[in-house]
Amino acid sequence: MLPLEKKQTFAAAAPEQALAVYVHWPFCKFKCPYCDFNSHVREKISHDDWREAYVREMRHYRTLTGPRQIQSVFFGGGTPSLMEPETAALVIETIADLWGLPQGTEVTLEANPTSVEADKLRAFKSAGINRVSLGVQALNDADLKALGRQHSAAEALAAVKMAAEIFERYSFDLIYARPAQSVEDWRAELTAALPYARGHMSLYQLTIEEGTQYHTLYKRGDLKIPDEETAARMYELTHDMMGAAGMPAYEVSNHARFGDESRHNLVYWRYGDYAGIGPGAHGRLTLNGVKQATRAHRAPELWLERVREHGHGAHDFEAVDFAERGREALMMGLRLAEGVPLSRIEAETGKPFSEFINLAQARILEDEGLLTLAHGTVAATPQGRQKLNAVLSFLLAA
Repeated sequence: MLPLEKKQTFAAAAPEQALAVYVHWPFCKFKCPYCDFNSHVREKISHDDWREAYVREMRHYRTLTGPRQIQSVFFGGGTPSLMEPETAALVIETIADLWGLPQGTEVTLEANPTSVEADKLRAFKSAGINRVSLGVQALNDADLKALGRQHSAAEALAAVKMAAEIFERYSFDLIYARPAQSVEDWRAELTAALPYARGHMSLYQLTIEEGTQYHTLYKRGDLKIPDEETAARMYELTHDMMGAAGMPAYEVSNHARFGDESRHNLVYWRYGDYAGIGPGAHGRLTLNGVKQATRAHRAPELWLERVREHGHGAHDFEAVDFAERGREALMMGLRLAEGVPLSRIEAETGKPFSEFINLAQARILEDEGLLTLAHGTVAATPQGRQKLNAVLSFLLAA
């Protein structure tokens, strides 16, 4: 465990080592019943305080990383489209001042498709945002209400149209396997959504997360979701339809035309370095050859207080040992259709792939059509990605 106060012990990283920056805005107007993200509802927010705090924490991380090439910037939440565009502009300007921000670097903002937030999209573009990700989630009003969303289906489609006019690159999310949803319901909804997509869509299967209102209702028997077989059929239908539309799955839940993948999320899945800024933000930073796991205090007020006192709101770093680095790289990389280069696993673990993974178990998965191991890459097949938790459990078993 390395206390952040000893930041001077870290040598500057090599300039060529790339870095992504994630900025967490923790506030929402309402808490959705299915959401387990670090999001909070507050009546009043001092945007000046938040701007100052973001800048201070980014400066802190710059002293740790040294010069790096910025690969991408992502504003997530919460609902970052609730922040003032001036806040986004200052964050982007500060990143450019601290590390440099090459022209064309992907800078994404998550947004809800309410009419109020959609009206701010042009201001966010002027601030430096060049890609938006809209949380549509459903295209019928009854399901949107059940999901706790504050927009209508009409507002959602209007926001997508506006994003298409303003931004060259945009994406939107939908959730399937919702309560009472049938396979044919989902087919019709996805068919209606596809004409609004340009190059990227995120299509998530609803999961019941502990600590959410949905979890309470589900455990009580008051929330019914499609059974496992029906959800599997929806997953397969999704992949078939998106592939036919020219946006195949490049990751378990993400679909894109070639070249329009989320560059920021690829940093995570390819186990690159990223700095997590803001309350509850996680990060992975390679410092002096050691991969460090970072995480910030979740409560917004506590994070602000720590930033004022120490220049950052993070807990102590935790060094990720070689075995865990290999596991993390494998778990993240197998989400991708491209798989994981064996060289990446070997670089993270410091040992040959055959000494990290039981090849006999890998061959069993290969024989079952769930895994491929060829051309210096290990990859989950489409069937394997559908059952990824089971594949990983078997592959990583001692």
